[in-house]
Amino acid sequence: MRLAQAEMLDFCGNVLELSLPEGDPLALKSVLDEHFKPSDLVVSDAAIQIPHVFVSDMDSTMIGQECIDELADFAGIKPQIAAITERAMQGELDFVSALKERVLLLENLSESAIVECLATRIVPMPGARTLVETLKSKGCRTVLVTGGFHQFADPVAEMLGFERVVANRLGVAGGTLTGGLVGAITDSGVKRAVLLEEMAPLGEEAVSLATGDGANDIPMLEAATYGIAFRAKPRARAAANGWIDRGDLTAILELLNIPQSEWISG
Repeated sequence: MRLAQAEMLDFCGNVLELSLPEGDPLALKSVLDEHFKPSDLVVSDAAIQIPHVFVSDMDSTMIGQECIDELADFAGIKPQIAAITERAMQGELDFVSALKERVLLLENLSESAIVECLATRIVPMPGARTLVETLKSKGCRTVLVTGGFHQFADPVAEMLGFERVVANRLGVAGGTLTGGLVGAITDSGVKRAVLLEEMAPLGEEAVSLATGDGANDIPMLEAATYGIAFRAKPRARAAANGWIDRGDLTAILELLNIPQSEWISG
């Protein structure tokens, strides 16, 4: 019988490897969650490895904000848009419909609001750059894939060190937002497809890591070798085979057994 195993952090930040004679790793995840909650852990039916590909959500994962909510504040409609965002993240609303509805409400907002929002509102999650740069130093490919917008994701990716960005793009004309989007929409299916696309050339033995926090991240989390829900909504957390409830993003490096002496600080 196979051993399902988990690596988790104790309250002193030490990595503990636990095993049970159980064929289904999800059963071990359930047991650990029942007895150790909140916790930081990842469950696997094989030895934990450094991933070859890291694909991450942006809003409320790599940064501490929801960009569209902050942008809406400049239009004086943040509560209205934030309520739609929250329902979409919980999986109560169809993502594409919710996205289009929110973007339409931003029609005629000045493009300069994006620049100001980036400068004054958008802050990386603690440990974000250290996570990305350390994984890159280990030969891991890093991709930021978000249902947010290139106007935010491109500078965030540059700030944190991501090598590729996949996102939506806000329509702009005459210096104001049009209330529409340009090009194809990045939704949950695209997030999963990007992870699989990055993994395809590497062969069946390649290892992937994905992080996210909302319902739109679930297909990506489920497709990854290590799908880690970061301070996530209940549905995303339940779908993942790992989660970070307590620590910052460097907890993922600890779960991967990368010693702090090898971390690349931001």
